[in-house]
Amino acid sequence: MDTETVAQLYDEQIQENIRLLQAKNHDYDEAWRQMRISSMTDLILQKLLRIKQIEDNQGQTLVSEGLDANYRDIINYAVFALILLQESSE
Repeated sequence: MDTETVAQLYDEQIQENIRLLQAKNHDYDEAWRQMRISSMTDLILQKLLRIKQIEDNQGQTLVSEGLDANYRDIINYAVFALILLQESSE
């Protein structure tokens, strides 16, 4: 895959993640600001375990969100942690 195609696909995924972030911030406000970074790390680890479960079940879920939602949550928790890290060093 050429660099331009990868960059375009990357940008599309980032835009979808921003849309999800805005929707969740609308629903939950900025609850993440009250969290410790270690709590976000725990949430990321929980998401990774959930991804493993979904993969072990060949992608089948009964009531939970699928793989993509879990990966998007990981991205957003990581970004929130980076924001908090930056703010704490200022």
